[in-house]
Amino acid sequence: MLMDVQEIREYLPHRYPFLLLDRVVELELGKTIRAYKNISVNEEVFNGHFPEAPIFPGVMIVEAMAQACGVLGFKTLGQKPADGYLYLFAGIDDVRFKRQVVPGDRLDLEAEVISERRGIWKFAGKATVDGQLAASASILCAVKKV
Repeated sequence: MLMDVQEIREYLPHRYPFLLLDRVVELELGKTIRAYKNISVNEEVFNGHFPEAPIFPGVMIVEAMAQACGVLGFKTLGQKPADGYLYLFAGIDDVRFKRQVVPGDRLDLEAEVISERRGIWKFAGKATVDGQLAASASILCAVKKV
């Protein structure tokens, strides 16, 4: 399954500059997702995050992983924000950063469903660049009717 940014926008309420997925390249409902974000020197965050040595912030990498988790959850449940649902970041554990992410990199994102109980989803997420691990985390998301 392939999703371009227009379809991604149907499943995430985020918009510029906080929409952090450019494309979904693989999605298996209830199981896994693979997506990516192209890191450009024109990212708003680089105006303040080390402008002379731009490094994509770790918190933004984690948010990109969480957004991939949100798309997987929404698609699995057949829900969208337009239907009155939000996928909220509920927790994060075991975060590790292994490699810097810089302009020109393609941040590849993967998430796997570990469990789902009463609207709380647990995912194993990882972000890589050129096959090298940049970050990994255990991510919790909660479905909320708004």
